[in-house]
Amino acid sequence: MPDKVVVHVDGGARGNPGPAAVAAVASSPAGEALGEASDYIGEATNNVAEYRAVLLGLELARSLGAGEVEVVNDSELVARQIGGQYKVKHAGLKPLFVETMKRLREFDRWSVRTVRREQNERADELVNEELDRAAAG
Repeated sequence: MPDKVVVHVDGGARGNPGPAAVAAVASSPAGEALGEASDYIGEATNNVAEYRAVLLGLELARSLGAGEVEVVNDSELVARQIGGQYKVKHAGLKPLFVETMKRLREFDRWSVRTVRREQNERADELVNEELDRAAAG
């Protein structure tokens, strides 16, 4: 098992707030697939879903035995809040931010970076699959 795991995470809501889902796709730094997870989370805003996706990704990385995690997402807001460049002003995001920082500290090393949505394709697909499944009942 590689010590470092890269997790691509995505969260999305149809409507803001609206039905929401989260996904995480883990790989080695070389790009070898290690696992994926997704979940329907009910009504939430996009930002809440993005944070819940980071938490899901950290849980996945932890379950794979990672000592180091690189979180890749397409939410600049969440990445910059976690990175310390932006303050968390929204009351609904504060508990998720606190929980995320607590979970990140369980790793020896961690980093967060943003990519364009196209570069987060598999995680985005999983979110949409969960939302479609929930919409279909």
